[in-house]
Amino acid sequence: MWGSALRCRPAKMKFPCAALLFGMLACAHPGWAQNAPSTAPANDEALQLSAAVAEAGNSPVDFIRALERHLAKYPNSTRRNEIERALVKAAIEAKDDKRVIEYGERVLAREPSDAQILDRVVRALLVTSAGDAAERALKYARQYEELLRQTRSQPPPGHMSAAQWQEEVDKGLGHVLACEARANGNMGKIDEAIALARRGYETYPSAEAAREMGLWLARAGKDRDALVPYADAFAMPDSRTTDLDRAKDRAQLGDIYRKIYGSEKGMGDMLLEAYDRTTGLLAARRLRLRQNDPNAQAANVLEFTISGVDGAKLPIASLKGKAVVFDFWATWCGPCRAQHPLYEQVKQHFHDSPDVVFLSIATDDERELVAPFLKDNHWDRQHVYFEDGLSRVLAITSIPTTIVLDRHGQVVSRMNGFVPGRFVDMLTDRIEDALKN
Repeated sequence: MWGSALRCRPAKMKFPCAALLFGMLACAHPGWAQNAPSTAPANDEALQLSAAVAEAGNSPVDFIRALERHLAKYPNSTRRNEIERALVKAAIEAKDDKRVIEYGERVLAREPSDAQILDRVVRALLVTSAGDAAERALKYARQYEELLRQTRSQPPPGHMSAAQWQEEVDKGLGHVLACEARANGNMGKIDEAIALARRGYETYPSAEAAREMGLWLARAGKDRDALVPYADAFAMPDSRTTDLDRAKDRAQLGDIYRKIYGSEKGMGDMLLEAYDRTTGLLAARRLRLRQNDPNAQAANVLEFTISGVDGAKLPIASLKGKAVVFDFWATWCGPCRAQHPLYEQVKQHFHDSPDVVFLSIATDDERELVAPFLKDNHWDRQHVYFEDGLSRVLAITSIPTTIVLDRHGQVVSRMNGFVPGRFVDMLTDRIEDALKN
């Protein structure tokens, strides 16, 4: 979900070639790897780092070694902060928890609101045997929780609705509360661990939170109470649960069940009940999400319903059988204003065609600016709609962008920006092609 937005569930990163990562540092800091005005020693350091990183190739392990040797030689490097951040990323890819903690904590001391590094450092601390690891993990987990709560009602700029954003934040909160449960449990605070795991599951049902409940209930000697969450963890349809996780849940569940009942007879029925219970719970949550935002789980353009400036709702599926032209624009976009009269010429060309629909899609984050803009600039407000998540499914990355759908709702043309001298003819031709499909 993210750009500058808070990353509740960081996606698995792919380690780029070390030279590319070094290049990213160079782009961010002109003069870092070239002969910009600077001292000779600084240039010498940059050249040595460039050579070391190039030799490391695509191996995160070799990359880490190269950067660590460089920091040992240049402990006062002016780019130490960037190098330590690069070391965290490489350590994550290399699954080197020791270095994730070492460099992650250094970065967090400077940038305490980096959600991705907070998450990774917490995870790493929870599996290390250091004496104070649980206390440090709890500190960072609480820091992460506070960050999530601060942003819950403030969706970042982009293509995510308020309902979708809250869903993502709830996922993050469920995860971080499960982490807090583990940290408290590791410190011997079993009751707190059970309560936090339960809160995590109530915030966002997941196998992770259910597993934590089962673990600490069993540690508290409440085996019968532990059966249900362990069964839920095993049965929960959760894409983040690995086969190994599921096997461990099954083994733990079997051990406790046999301890109570002497065999596994009847356990299958309990698992079926857990499956029905967890799928029903998640279905109810999806239903609530759709009620709050009908587009929250839309996977293609025909599943969307968009809101007009006048409040009308338009299901895109109702336009199936027609060629649909989307014009993505914003009030602050100068090129959009320049394109507008050309767009109007194309509309006039198809004025008498009932099989062509033109939809003007406003992408402004501040929706209240759109209606006054239309009035002040004498733009027709008919068929002007808010994007309502369409930008996400259509992968709109710049404006103006013009999208043409054929009669089946398939994208047959994408025009990013416009060429003034050719726009009218190009768009007209593409609409006519769409009508043939």
